[in-house]
Amino acid sequence: MGQDANKVTTKSKGDAAEDLALRHLQRAGLQLLVRNYRTPGRGGGEIDLILREPNGTLVFAEVRQRASSSHGGAAASVSATKQRRIIFAARYYLMRLATLPPCRFDVLSVQGSGEAQRIDWLRGAFDAP
Repeated sequence: MGQDANKVTTKSKGDAAEDLALRHLQRAGLQLLVRNYRTPGRGGGEIDLILREPNGTLVFAEVRQRASSSHGGAAASVSATKQRRIIFAARYYLMRLATLPPCRFDVLSVQGSGEAQRIDWLRGAFDAP
């Protein structure tokens, strides 16, 4: 039972960080299209937030929450494997569109807790090969 409680706490912290990041992006003028987009089947990818900038650019955003910046902070935790899964999911999402808009992969790092939370928005954090 204790392990399940930790999962709920971790998930709720992640959801709260995602909510905070979404509000930050919306204040910057981005429009939410999809939240927690997942490709079907096992081994696919997931994208925390898919948004559109006022200029039409699609933004695939990964939100990372960390209590501190030790070990490189939240942004450094987006490994090459995680990037590949995000890119895979983005390609899957784009397949259903009639025309391909400009796209970008961003990482939002939510660090700290409570009143001391800080958001770092890394635009174009990585590219699709």
